[in-house]
Amino acid sequence: MAKGKHVDQIYTPVDASPVKSFFVTMLTRDIKLEEAILDLLDNCVDGVLRAKNVRANDKKPYSGFWADIDFSSSAFSISDNCGGIPWDLHKYAFRMGRSNDRPHDTPGTVGVYGIGMKRAIFKMGESCQIQTQNKDNSYEVDISVAWVRDQTVWNIPVKKVSRKLAYDGTKVVVGNLLPGIATRFGDESQAFTTELERMISSHYAFIIDKGFTVKINGKIVLPKPTKLIFAKDTGPTSIRPFIFKTKIGGVSVFMAIGFTRGMPSQNEIKEEQEQTRYSSQEAGWTVLCNDRAVLYCDRTELTGWGEAGVPRYHTQFIAISGIVEFRAEDASELPTTTTKRGIDASSILYLQIKNKMREGLSLFTNYTNKWKGFEDEAKKHIESGTPLSFEEIKIEASKMNLRSITRSSMKGEQYRPDLPMPKKLEAKRKRISFVRDTSEVKLVSDYLFDDSDCEPDTVGEQCFELFLKEAKK
Repeated sequence: MAKGKHVDQIYTPVDASPVKSFFVTMLTRDIKLEEAILDLLDNCVDGVLRAKNVRANDKKPYSGFWADIDFSSSAFSISDNCGGIPWDLHKYAFRMGRSNDRPHDTPGTVGVYGIGMKRAIFKMGESCQIQTQNKDNSYEVDISVAWVRDQTVWNIPVKKVSRKLAYDGTKVVVGNLLPGIATRFGDESQAFTTELERMISSHYAFIIDKGFTVKINGKIVLPKPTKLIFAKDTGPTSIRPFIFKTKIGGVSVFMAIGFTRGMPSQNEIKEEQEQTRYSSQEAGWTVLCNDRAVLYCDRTELTGWGEAGVPRYHTQFIAISGIVEFRAEDASELPTTTTKRGIDASSILYLQIKNKMREGLSLFTNYTNKWKGFEDEAKKHIESGTPLSFEEIKIEASKMNLRSITRSSMKGEQYRPDLPMPKKLEAKRKRISFVRDTSEVKLVSDYLFDDSDCEPDTVGEQCFELFLKEAKK
């Protein structure tokens, strides 16, 4: 080639196709193992919503539906009777992400990004078999180790199965577990089971309370729903929650905050904390999105503690709990993160509601501060009320005359209770003062002390002490 001679470059398109290893390894780093399993439970509940017309006023809309979770050091499985994956969704359900031509979701479901099930599978292992049955369609999808490791092949084999399930539902079996996951499911299974059970009992408390059944290795998970004290009759010593409800765009919001039990004294907190009677685990804010708890008993600035005049959480506020429910037919309008186990703190919707959350917090933290030292008397206020579930509080709210809020930028309806406050305490010491003739003061002084020149206040105090002894006899 001659020196200095210009050579035209050949410009070809750059390969911008996705790299499978990114989806398989990188996306799984942003989610805990327990959260990945909860993603699979979300799919079960979404199946219920596709299979059944769940109405908001149903007391037990998930009754009869279940999900069984089983794991060991060699495999993980989750099976359900929640309706299965319809055939017209099969080419969308297994894609890495959400395609634009996917049919609209059933109202109330929470799947938004199209990565939950796949991320959960790859979090645990390198192979998976998914069998699902929906009405007359029963088919199986196999994800093999070879498919996971091949960077070029994206199509996943699907086949019809003749052996049908005993119910319309789905069974996911993950094999070739990653070493760390096999350890957690094996040698560390007891600790892992305890944590998973805790998360399901709290994050799924409201769904389980509405009839859904979840088992972990054959053991039924019991819910831990939050109940707030609600006095049936209003009076000078009655306790009711602060309630707020509104609708912003396509999202309905209902909020309630109050007391779960009486205020414990400082001694009771110290004595009972180890026995969980006054555990902080039940205090703070729980945030629901379409029945799923995306935050459970949060006590940080994320939910208004320690900002804008609200005190930071302290054990003296151990009896204060609040619940905020966001409900939308389109899950993309909900203020959640991609893991669906956290709140998008930058969401305009959430920031608006957070102002009301702080207002409710201030009301009950102020009450607690003013009754500090008089907890026994304050507990009598709680005894006159009844612990009500969140659904029961919503029913009671529908009977109440909530006040319309129109002055603020966020319109809605609310009930702000008049909480009882301690009476002004009488001073423990009082001053006694009077004026008498000097000659009379000298006469009494000489009578009491054999000295007519004692100070008048000394003479007066001694007179009071003498009569006090007589009065006490």
